[in-house]
Amino acid sequence: MEILNNLRKLSSKIEELKSQITTEEATKTAFVMPFIQLLGYDIFNPTEVVPEFTADLGIKKGEKVDFAVFENGFPILIIECKKWMEDLNVHNSQLHRYFHVTKTRFALLTNGIEYRFYADLEKNNIMDDKPFLEFTINNLKESTANEVAKFHKSNFDVNKILSNASALKYTKELKKLIYNELSNPTVEFVKLFANRVYKGRLTEKVVEQFTDMVTKAANQMISDKVSDRLTSALSKETEQQLSEDELNNEEPSKIITTEEEMEAYRIVKAILRRKVSISRIHHRDTQSYFGILLDDNNRKPICRLHLDGSKKQISLFDRDKIAVKKEIESLDDIYSFENELLATIELYHD
Repeated sequence: MEILNNLRKLSSKIEELKSQITTEEATKTAFVMPFIQLLGYDIFNPTEVVPEFTADLGIKKGEKVDFAVFENGFPILIIECKKWMEDLNVHNSQLHRYFHVTKTRFALLTNGIEYRFYADLEKNNIMDDKPFLEFTINNLKESTANEVAKFHKSNFDVNKILSNASALKYTKELKKLIYNELSNPTVEFVKLFANRVYKGRLTEKVVEQFTDMVTKAANQMISDKVSDRLTSALSKETEQQLSEDELNNEEPSKIITTEEEMEAYRIVKAILRRKVSISRIHHRDTQSYFGILLDDNNRKPICRLHLDGSKKQISLFDRDKIAVKKEIESLDDIYSFENELLATIELYHD
């Protein structure tokens, strides 16, 4: 996707330059103007992009918004910029005033790294208090880039964006509510489920017990869904490898990766995800052990699992990368080595 690649290139450029950018004007020039440009607008054409666009507020004359993007002689997006290190939370009231005067339907508040898109979904010509699209350019998902692409000059359609903005805004709010309920459930949320499985009276003590159970059940459900998706992906990968081996007339490998080893792999990934992206954690099975590596690099071993014999063991690595074997009775015992596994990751921290 072209816009995603362009946004990532801009992100890399920002990362290189930001230590040298110390003013709002420099932020506009180095970060924000390239962003407008990758949306397909000519920043040097005053019929498309007007810097310092006048937005007089009643008797308060001379008020200017940093940029206004035009289509057919009308502003379709106003942009207020701040220095890249500034907190945007204290600046949306200014943009709120400009929005009403310019008659646009969309506004963007940005410091070149954080981007907040607003519309007038709740009240016509009055900017909503909360953005419908919000992201940081150095942590951009493909789904977000798809939304940004809707503002590209070649795609821009007010009605389509407004229709989609409404769904985006309320979906974002719902996701936030669900996340908060799953991590710290309210009494009402707990009672909603407790009433369906518990026939007795929901006393304060019972609700307290169910609060813990609801939290655990929710986390377990999420973990199971992640595990299922990983298993499905790995299964497809194995099938593809077998097909390739058959096409190349290769003999099937004598190494058999068991479901127990894959379950252990998923446990290690669950532990390490708080320190490193799980996409960087890989496994390599050998005839003598099941290895887990960082970046699929033999020089970055995380641990080795020995699960085929009568005694189950895990090999952990010290600061000198010397393996130390520890006995485990079950896969759940891997969780007791959480600190050691996280410490090993720190050894390879870039």
